Amino acid sequence: MMPTIQTTLSYFLFCTLLTGFLFLNGCDASGSEDEESDPALSVGHYFTEEEGAEFLDRIREKYQTEEEWESRAEQIRNLILRGTGLEEFPEKHDLNPLMGDVRTYDGYTVQNVAFESLPGVFVTGSVYTPVEAEGTLPGILSPHGHFTDPGDVGRYRPDAQKRFAAMARMGAIVFAYDMVGYGQLEELGWEHHHPESLRLQLWNSIRATDFLISLGADPGRIASTGASGGGSQTFFHAAVDERVSVSAPVVMVSAHFFGGCVCESGMPIHKDGDFQTNNVEITALVAPRPLLLVSVGGDWTKNTPDVEYPHIRHIYELYNRPENVEYVHLPDENHDYGESKRAAVYPFLAKHLGLDLSKAIDSEGNLLEDDIVIEEQNDLYPFDDEHPFPEHGISHNDDVVW
Repeated sequence: MMPTIQTTLSYFLFCTLLTGFLFLNGCDASGSEDEESDPALSVGHYFTEEEGAEFLDRIREKYQTEEEWESRAEQIRNLILRGTGLEEFPEKHDLNPLMGDVRTYDGYTVQNVAFESLPGVFVTGSVYTPVEAEGTLPGILSPHGHFTDPGDVGRYRPDAQKRFAAMARMGAIVFAYDMVGYGQLEELGWEHHHPESLRLQLWNSIRATDFLISLGADPGRIASTGASGGGSQTFFHAAVDERVSVSAPVVMVSAHFFGGCVCESGMPIHKDGDFQTNNVEITALVAPRPLLLVSVGGDWTKNTPDVEYPHIRHIYELYNRPENVEYVHLPDENHDYGESKRAAVYPFLAKHLGLDLSKAIDSEGNLLEDDIVIEEQNDLYPFDDEHPFPEHGISHNDDVVW
């Protein structure tokens, strides 16, 4: 049957809107031409939805015992480390943190910080802590996604700041940090769309864990949660760093979509010769540690209840720990870390980190975020007249020495 004009126009409009959405959020659904031509890479919509589901069905037969999964998990973990050039970690030099002034708000504080993940390579961010807290506190890492609209960028977005503050009020030390080439470092010359962004971002996340622990966070209670590209960083980091004890990637885990940015699929971490994996298996490397999947009907996570979650649950069942994996699916929602996503993540983190949920959600299920102060982007930058960018600091990706 020939398509009608209306059908053709509807399809064109859908594709146009999807392309525009991905462009506005700083990512590409299919990757660059160079990436697509590289047979070692799995970029963007590398599988169709059907192919992604079939891949999981087929590969599931290879691990019907805990030992069989552990063997494949080790192969996948080694592939990620080898593909990013982190098979052998560089020397962990002193973090040399630069700590800004502390700002105190209702129930939480904010302090802009920077530390060196490599000599001269600074990771920039802000630390959110509870005003009243006793004993050793859990830590939460908060990588951000590819949100680039002016006034609505990365970790500076209002919904992101609400999340960081709410989690601090619950009783955690929260570190919200910039991806490579975002925020103040972009203004200094760093690029996000650089061939080695994935390598450096993964290393920055590993060092961010060291930084959280240096602040006094409980090494046995470290969580990570982010949306979109921040969801990718969440599951990549948890896959290779066992110190991440709780993982909550939001709107990113997909059997068919591999991420369209170089920081997600620009290095050979999904394929090596005949060996192929995907982000579902990579996410499952956190097993049997607690894992929450948050998915929506408006992006590539729309099949989570029927495809991604059952597969990951199978892996948790091999450990006899199915209670440690959960999912929340929002079929009528789109790609963000909005209120309903936060309402799903807060209870999960509270349960597994020992946080006070009543500080973030009331007895009727309403979020307690109205009085959180949304700061201007520049006010969250760590470098200023009193805390200048160090003379030995590196201001472009090409100058990094591993």
